[in-house]
Amino acid sequence: MNFLAHIYLSGKNENLILGNFIADMVKGRQIEKFGPEIRMGIKLHRKIDEFTDSHHYFLRSKKRISDKYRHYSGVIVDMFYDHFLARNWEDYSQEPLESFVQSAYNVLLKNYIILPQRAKFMLPIMIGSNWLVNYADFQSLQRHMEGMARRTPYESRMEYAVEDLKIHYSGFRQDFTEFFPELIDFARTYVEKINRQGLLK
Repeated sequence: MNFLAHIYLSGKNENLILGNFIADMVKGRQIEKFGPEIRMGIKLHRKIDEFTDSHHYFLRSKKRISDKYRHYSGVIVDMFYDHFLARNWEDYSQEPLESFVQSAYNVLLKNYIILPQRAKFMLPIMIGSNWLVNYADFQSLQRHMEGMARRTPYESRMEYAVEDLKIHYSGFRQDFTEFFPELIDFARTYVEKINRQGLLK
């Protein structure tokens, strides 16, 4: 899953949101620099990724484009799923997407000083282009895919991914619609477990 889904699945705990947001930018023993709740957010992110990457609906989505995008097909499907979450937000939250996203940006900005360097560089760009809301829009998603394609060390062809999303739109939408409620239940159960253990304030 991508940024929007990870933040959504963190619930209301600000430290879980922080950890979930920075998880891919924290390597090895760097995790020890953060407090226990942020570390829990990092671990939640990794549990979500493990659940997603092995799930049959996600694998079905990847298979649809794996011959063309190979190693990058999982990253592309992550983006597709954030697109469906943004576009169908009212199915998953009573809070408007714009206000949810603004609250998330505020949490990240409030804690800007402790973000990893890569996150400090990326966050102003993310907010300026309002990535989390604009994932719903094909043109914005296209620009994001083009930017990712420019940053990959090898040829990814991600600049063509939105066309494949349009071609197979109903199939990807069905995969996401069937998969996401299961992921919500998984993440909620994990957060409830660490709550019961007294690991969250």
